[in-house]
Amino acid sequence: MRNYTQYLLVLLVILFGCQAEQELKTSSPDGKLIVNFDLTPEGEAQYSVSYDGQIVIEPSGMAFDFQGEPSFASNLQVQNIQKDMFSETWEMQWGEQREVQNEYNQLSVTLKEQEAPNRTIIVHFKAYNDGLGFRYEFPEQEGLEELIIMDEHTEFNLTGDHTAWWIPGDWDIYEHLYHETPISGINATEYRDDPNLAATYIPENAVNTPVTMRTADGLHLSIHEANLTDYAGMTLKVDTENHNLKSNLVGSDRLGYKVKRSLPFVTPWRTIQISEKAAGLIDSRLIVNLNEPNKLGTIDWFKPMKYMGIWWEMHLGNSTWDYEGSQSMDSWQDNPLVSGVKHGATTENAKRYIDFAAANNITGLLVEGWYTGWDRWIGFEDREGVFDFVTEYPDYDIEEVVRYGREKGVELIMHHETSAAPRTYEQQLDTAYTLMKNLGIHSVKTGYVGKIIPKGEYHHGQWMVNHYRKVLEHAAAQEVAVNAHEPIKATGIRRTYPNAIAREGLRGQEFNAWAVDGGNPPEHLPIVAFTRMLAGPIDFTPGIFELSLEPKPDNQINTTLAQQLALYVVIYSPVQMAADLPENYAGHPAFQFIRDVGVNWEQSITLDGEVGDYVLIAREERDTGHWFVGGITDENPRDLDISFDFLPSGKAFIATIYRDGENAHYTNNPDDYVIEKRSITSEDQLTLSLAAGGGVAISLVVEE
Repeated sequence: MRNYTQYLLVLLVILFGCQAEQELKTSSPDGKLIVNFDLTPEGEAQYSVSYDGQIVIEPSGMAFDFQGEPSFASNLQVQNIQKDMFSETWEMQWGEQREVQNEYNQLSVTLKEQEAPNRTIIVHFKAYNDGLGFRYEFPEQEGLEELIIMDEHTEFNLTGDHTAWWIPGDWDIYEHLYHETPISGINATEYRDDPNLAATYIPENAVNTPVTMRTADGLHLSIHEANLTDYAGMTLKVDTENHNLKSNLVGSDRLGYKVKRSLPFVTPWRTIQISEKAAGLIDSRLIVNLNEPNKLGTIDWFKPMKYMGIWWEMHLGNSTWDYEGSQSMDSWQDNPLVSGVKHGATTENAKRYIDFAAANNITGLLVEGWYTGWDRWIGFEDREGVFDFVTEYPDYDIEEVVRYGREKGVELIMHHETSAAPRTYEQQLDTAYTLMKNLGIHSVKTGYVGKIIPKGEYHHGQWMVNHYRKVLEHAAAQEVAVNAHEPIKATGIRRTYPNAIAREGLRGQEFNAWAVDGGNPPEHLPIVAFTRMLAGPIDFTPGIFELSLEPKPDNQINTTLAQQLALYVVIYSPVQMAADLPENYAGHPAFQFIRDVGVNWEQSITLDGEVGDYVLIAREERDTGHWFVGGITDENPRDLDISFDFLPSGKAFIATIYRDGENAHYTNNPDDYVIEKRSITSEDQLTLSLAAGGGVAISLVVEE
């Protein structure tokens, strides 16, 4: 992999006791974003941010509370200032684009307490054109070997009552619907009891990140974190009256603290993405840029893919995960036995999926429910030692499925549902991943449904952050890529460990099949594109064609068929599922788009969009020069103007357009769609009408 450093200029200025304001700031390379740092008269650290001459973050505090140590909050003095300029272009092995520019100006400020215990901390700021990141460093120092952090008090003092798109600051799960309210209207604790969720814990009126906001002047902000390593995940506690957000780390009731670290160490980066237009948030690469370079080298054993799965049929109730036929989604709603429903993960059924995939340019197959233990999972109580990740049910022959798939050019994707019992999973890592390596399986979907065992730990706390990283590193050593469900949030670690290919971390497609609240509303994905997707790739499982969900009369997919196609372009992942049943695709003209659409991109351009309303994205496929365009809307029909000036000039493309029909509507006529073909050049423009809950998908192939 190439990594070209264009220049590195370090200007070192040593100041003792000097707090000259003009030197305690840095700006983005284009000069629009300015970060200021200073100390209050009480010696309290604070920072502020302006963009294009306007204040974006008013002076905001930075402090820590420790166990057995005084708080690090006041009586501070500047000991040292260092300023750096850096620029490089690095290459993604897979991703939204091949080459990423990483250019910033950095300010590092060393602070020391003027009174005992005279501790030292360094605050690092990196200013980019698309936002900023800052982190804390606790260097090695005499008399201080370890710190137990009870909480981190990083503030984000907003300039007004911004419109915000948020989910509750749940310590266990991200699978909530997003809400659009002013900051003053956030009430996360209202969602503590969600009947759709097996695990949820919302201790404060806080939000999870990324949280995206729009100011009254139309500026867009998104607050998140980058490089979450050996630390607790950050939620943001909301002061609705003063429009203030403050870091509130996920804790451990079992251990009684938030973070325990030996010195020296650094915290994750606290990030603020800034864009004049909503589309700029999606095109930002701030989060990945704030992570360390690739540690694994070229992982040519993983290739981006489209895949199918023995998965959706279980959510529909057509089959079960367990061999005994007792575990279906309905059984989670106090229905312990399912009469007449068969086990889904059989050798025969897997071969049926493989045959269909091989015939349709789909190179992966996920099989869930193939290993023993699913019959003992009901109830989510005693789950230690339940699953055995190497022992098949009697009707499934994993070696034969792998052999048959290899013969057909379809790779098996392993499935490991840990049942939120990570200690059991860690005990089986060696045997489970050795099995994968011996079979030539190079990707796994992990799951962590339920409350974490041991009791008192949460999915997003430091203990689990370290578990997810342990699995990722172990997988890399066995040449396995990880698609994690019920995960810790994505924070750009895919740059450092490119085997971190995708995560769930949102309310996914399956909620449409069984949620008791009617499923995901049409605005859900036009919000997700500007919130959760800013963190990293999403395994959303698009491509449902049977939208009425006949086996589930109380549920439906709240999109049109054209939107399901558009999601392959709009919602980014290097592994995209053709999630519906083979029989619903067979002979369907619209399935051609799924056959054709790429999964690995030379470049991506967000053409237009507004948070929660609509989004329009174009992506160029690597190595082919083909382009694909996807656009989706919320419950409101709208016209989208598409300029094709992103195409290379002088070339004509055959455009195949999959769009909503004149009478399409997500509730009563989702199957109404039209397929059109025409010649397109960079000079052309089109206006396309999207139905309520609708979309448009376009493939563009160079004319021969």
